[in-house]
Amino acid sequence: MTDDAPRRLRVLAAMSGGVDSAVAAARAAEAGHDVTGVHLALSENPKSFRTGARGCCTIEDSHDARRAADVIGIPFYVWDLAERFRADVVDDFIAEYEAGRTPNPCLRCNEKIKFAALLDKALALGFDAVCTGHYATVVTNPDGTRELHRASDMAKDQSYVLGVLDDRQLAHALFPLGDTRTTKAEIREEAARRGLFVAKKPDSHDICFIADGDTQGFLAKRLGTATGDIVDEAGNRLGTHEGAYGFTIGQRKGLRIGHPAPDGKPRYVLDISPVDNTVTVGPAESLDVTALTAIRPRWCGRAPAAGPGTYTAQLRAHGGETEVTAELIDDAELRVTFTEPVRGVAPGQAIVLYDGTRVVGSATIATTERRVRVEA
Repeated sequence: MTDDAPRRLRVLAAMSGGVDSAVAAARAAEAGHDVTGVHLALSENPKSFRTGARGCCTIEDSHDARRAADVIGIPFYVWDLAERFRADVVDDFIAEYEAGRTPNPCLRCNEKIKFAALLDKALALGFDAVCTGHYATVVTNPDGTRELHRASDMAKDQSYVLGVLDDRQLAHALFPLGDTRTTKAEIREEAARRGLFVAKKPDSHDICFIADGDTQGFLAKRLGTATGDIVDEAGNRLGTHEGAYGFTIGQRKGLRIGHPAPDGKPRYVLDISPVDNTVTVGPAESLDVTALTAIRPRWCGRAPAAGPGTYTAQLRAHGGETEVTAELIDDAELRVTFTEPVRGVAPGQAIVLYDGTRVVGSATIATTERRVRVEA
């Protein structure tokens, strides 16, 4: 369903315990919809309290969501999706890093949990739409087709992490925060006016299931340590590491090489090889990517026309746009060429294509091509 749908809907509001989802649920109820709040218990062993702005899905978060639902005056439930979340998000995250790729668990959660497991259960129970606190907009065309667009306020836009939604999921998505140019401070003021206790609660940052922010430590506990070499582009050994999974393409800090490059410039992670457990580092110029191949494309509404098309692309949740030419090679592979080289592109990341503000779709980066460097 769309944000401007005129009829009264039965809406299931996903309430994380934060301010955005609470205000979104309140706006949906104020718009006249029949709203029920639900908090997703995603951790198999939830902590009692959050640590500042890190993590989520604690017992404290579920209590905050319940208090918000009480203030709004809507029914509230807690649904246990921890097993599904572990299998589809956490285990996938670990496996991707083990394979030398850099995943985005927020996209996977939206694809597999909030707009798959949750949506399927909601529809089975007779709900018309799932409401979340994401900053994005759903637009209905005259012919009834639906499109996902950026939020009115680009500074808060979250359409990148929703780029995995297909037309069926968009048909049942409601984003009450996406079509108003409201600052986060104003959202908090609105929450306070509504009497919502979460008005001053810090936003969640980083990966929700790694509350302390130590991704490398999290992976080490699950994958163990495996000493390997850090080498330069010529294959010269510069140092060692305790697990290739602890690095990402474009990483500069934490290399612990111990001595500078001959030219004195910083070195960056250029390649991660899980086969021989080797990490290759080199200068920033060697990160320049001119093209890539992406797999598993998903279209937000209608698929693009056959043949090359000109779009803008976003490669990170908080990254900027870059001009590209993209062409669907077959149903499972997308070929993307950049107008200007970009850096820090890693297999496993998502590339999201835009036509103006409209989200065309997303795909998972499989391979990259780099500009050939000419030595002086």
